Amino acid sequence: MIGLTKAVADEFIRRGIRANAICPGTVDSPSLDGRIATLAKQTGRTEAAVRKDFEDRQPLGRLGTPMEIAMLAVYLASDEASFVTGSVYMADGGFSL
Repeated sequence: MIGLTKAVADEFIRRGIRANAICPGTVDSPSLDGRIATLAKQTGRTEAAVRKDFEDRQPLGRLGTPMEIAMLAVYLASDEASFVTGSVYMADGGFSL
């Protein structure tokens, strides 16, 4: 995805089209809730315990929120980011460090 983002940014930069990538970490979402429920059933653990495992593996000690990812997307789509292209944003709570 990163290579594709950079290739698209390079291809369209002279047309004024920007391309950037958001690489989110684990985000508290309905999809994650389903994954947690499935893992809890498979392992015989409580959903709370499985959720805690997801939180504990994040260096910030918590899950991301959909709003945090959305606000980054809003920024990248805004005029304030008009000089930003070909960039990769790791919105993963420090997981990739």
